[in-house]
Amino acid sequence: MFRGTSSLTLDNKGRLIVPSRHRDALIERCGGHLVITADADRCLLVYPLPEWEVIQEKLDRISNLDARVRELQRRLIGFAVDTEMDSAGRLLISPELRKYAELGSKVALVGQGKKFELWNQELWDNRMQTPGGLAPDGLPAELEGFSL
Repeated sequence: MFRGTSSLTLDNKGRLIVPSRHRDALIERCGGHLVITADADRCLLVYPLPEWEVIQEKLDRISNLDARVRELQRRLIGFAVDTEMDSAGRLLISPELRKYAELGSKVALVGQGKKFELWNQELWDNRMQTPGGLAPDGLPAELEGFSL
Protein backbone atom coordinates (compact mmCIF):
# COMPACT_ATOMS: atom_id res chain seq x y z
CA MET A 1 0.00 0.00 0.00
CA PHE A 2 1.31 3.40 -0.96
CA ARG A 3 0.66 6.12 1.60
CA GLY A 4 1.91 9.58 2.37
CA THR A 5 2.99 12.63 0.41
CA SER A 6 6.50 13.42 -0.79
CA SER A 7 7.75 16.70 -2.22
CA LEU A 8 10.05 15.88 -5.12
CA THR A 9 12.00 17.63 -7.86
CA LEU A 10 11.90 16.83 -11.56
CA ASP A 11 15.33 17.09 -13.14
CA ASN A 12 15.89 18.88 -16.46
CA LYS A 13 15.15 15.62 -18.34
CA GLY A 14 11.76 15.21 -16.62
CA ARG A 15 12.82 12.48 -14.21
CA LEU A 16 11.96 12.15 -10.55
CA ILE A 17 13.55 9.98 -7.93
CA VAL A 18 11.02 7.63 -6.33
CA PRO A 19 11.28 7.92 -2.54
CA SER A 20 13.25 5.03 -1.08
CA ARG A 21 10.32 3.94 1.10
CA HIS A 22 8.40 3.07 -2.09
CA ARG A 23 11.19 1.73 -4.31
CA ASP A 24 11.48 -1.74 -2.79
CA ALA A 25 7.70 -2.22 -2.84
CA LEU A 26 7.57 -1.23 -6.51
CA ILE A 27 10.43 -3.58 -7.41
CA GLU A 28 8.74 -6.41 -5.52
CA ARG A 29 5.24 -5.70 -6.84
CA CYS A 30 5.99 -4.99 -10.49
CA GLY A 31 9.73 -5.14 -11.13
CA GLY A 32 9.70 -1.34 -11.41
CA HIS A 33 7.33 -1.45 -14.42
CA LEU A 34 4.76 1.32 -14.11
CA VAL A 35 2.07 3.04 -16.15
CA ILE A 36 1.53 6.79 -15.91
CA THR A 37 -1.66 8.35 -17.19
CA ALA A 38 -3.74 11.53 -16.98
CA ASP A 39 -6.48 12.16 -14.43
CA ALA A 40 -9.43 14.52 -14.87
CA ASP A 41 -8.15 16.60 -11.92
CA ARG A 42 -5.07 17.58 -13.98
CA CYS A 43 -2.73 15.37 -12.02
CA LEU A 44 -1.08 12.16 -13.15
CA LEU A 45 -1.86 8.67 -11.94
CA VAL A 46 1.07 6.30 -11.47
CA TYR A 47 0.16 2.61 -11.33
CA PRO A 48 2.28 -0.50 -10.86
CA LEU A 49 1.77 -2.38 -14.15
CA PRO A 50 -0.33 -5.24 -12.63
CA GLU A 51 -2.71 -2.71 -11.02
CA TRP A 52 -3.02 -0.78 -14.29
CA GLU A 53 -3.81 -3.93 -16.28
CA VAL A 54 -6.85 -4.53 -14.04
CA ILE A 55 -8.05 -0.94 -14.62
CA GLN A 56 -7.55 -1.11 -18.38
CA GLU A 57 -9.32 -4.45 -18.59
CA LYS A 58 -12.34 -2.95 -16.79
CA LEU A 59 -12.30 0.11 -19.08
CA ASP A 60 -12.09 -2.10 -22.17
CA ARG A 61 -15.22 -4.02 -21.10
CA ILE A 62 -17.39 -0.89 -20.77
CA SER A 63 -19.46 -0.03 -23.84
CA ASN A 64 -18.27 3.24 -25.31
CA LEU A 65 -21.65 4.21 -26.75
CA ASP A 66 -21.91 6.83 -24.00
CA ALA A 67 -19.81 9.95 -24.70
CA ARG A 68 -18.75 10.16 -21.03
CA VAL A 69 -17.31 6.64 -21.18
CA ARG A 70 -15.46 7.44 -24.41
CA GLU A 71 -14.00 10.56 -22.82
CA LEU A 72 -12.82 8.60 -19.78
CA GLN A 73 -11.30 5.89 -22.00
CA ARG A 74 -9.60 8.49 -24.18
CA ARG A 75 -8.09 10.23 -21.20
CA LEU A 76 -6.98 7.20 -19.19
CA ILE A 77 -5.94 4.84 -21.99
CA GLY A 78 -4.96 7.49 -24.53
CA PHE A 79 -2.49 9.21 -22.21
CA ALA A 80 -1.16 5.97 -20.66
CA VAL A 81 2.60 5.57 -20.95
CA ASP A 82 4.54 2.47 -19.91
CA THR A 83 7.69 3.33 -18.03
CA GLU A 84 10.26 1.64 -15.84
CA MET A 85 12.27 2.81 -12.87
CA ASP A 86 15.93 2.96 -13.76
CA SER A 87 18.70 1.55 -11.57
CA ALA A 88 18.83 4.84 -9.63
CA GLY A 89 15.10 4.63 -8.80
CA ARG A 90 14.14 7.38 -11.26
CA LEU A 91 10.99 7.63 -13.37
CA LEU A 92 10.86 9.54 -16.64
CA ILE A 93 7.69 11.59 -17.06
CA SER A 94 6.92 12.16 -20.75
CA PRO A 95 6.74 15.75 -22.02
CA GLU A 96 3.07 15.27 -22.98
CA LEU A 97 2.15 14.18 -19.46
CA ARG A 98 4.24 16.96 -17.88
CA LYS A 99 2.39 19.48 -20.04
CA TYR A 100 -1.04 17.99 -19.27
CA ALA A 101 -0.48 18.15 -15.49
CA GLU A 102 1.38 21.49 -15.69
CA LEU A 103 4.33 19.94 -13.87
CA GLY A 104 7.16 22.27 -13.05
CA SER A 105 10.33 21.32 -11.25
CA LYS A 106 8.54 20.89 -7.91
CA VAL A 107 6.03 18.03 -7.68
CA ALA A 108 4.06 16.20 -5.01
CA LEU A 109 3.86 12.40 -5.09
CA VAL A 110 0.76 11.34 -3.17
CA GLY A 111 0.22 7.72 -2.15
CA GLN A 112 -3.31 6.48 -2.82
CA GLY A 113 -3.19 2.85 -1.76
CA LYS A 114 -2.63 0.92 -4.99
CA LYS A 115 -1.39 3.91 -6.99
CA PHE A 116 0.18 7.35 -6.70
CA GLU A 117 -1.00 10.76 -7.82
CA LEU A 118 1.63 13.14 -9.17
CA TRP A 119 0.78 16.84 -8.81
CA ASN A 120 2.25 20.19 -9.63
CA GLN A 121 3.41 21.11 -6.09
CA GLU A 122 1.74 24.54 -6.12
CA LEU A 123 -1.59 23.11 -7.32
CA TRP A 124 -1.39 20.40 -4.65
CA ASP A 125 -0.63 22.91 -1.90
CA ASN A 126 -3.54 25.13 -3.01
CA ARG A 127 -5.89 22.17 -3.19
CA MET A 128 -4.98 21.10 0.35
CA GLN A 129 -5.76 24.59 1.67
CA THR A 130 -9.45 24.21 0.79
CA PRO A 131 -11.85 21.79 2.49
CA GLY A 132 -13.04 20.33 -0.83
CA GLY A 133 -15.06 17.14 -0.49
CA LEU A 134 -14.39 17.01 3.24
CA ALA A 135 -16.80 19.87 4.00
CA PRO A 136 -19.77 18.60 6.08
CA ASP A 137 -22.29 19.59 3.39
CA GLY A 138 -20.16 18.17 0.61
CA LEU A 139 -19.81 14.53 1.60
CA PRO A 140 -20.91 12.03 -1.03
CA ALA A 141 -23.50 9.40 -0.08
CA GLU A 142 -20.80 6.69 -0.11
CA LEU A 143 -19.22 8.33 2.96
CA GLU A 144 -22.37 8.47 5.09
CA GLY A 145 -21.65 6.70 8.34
CA PHE A 146 -17.91 6.57 7.64
CA SER A 147 -15.77 7.61 10.56
CA LEU A 148 -12.05 7.98 11.10
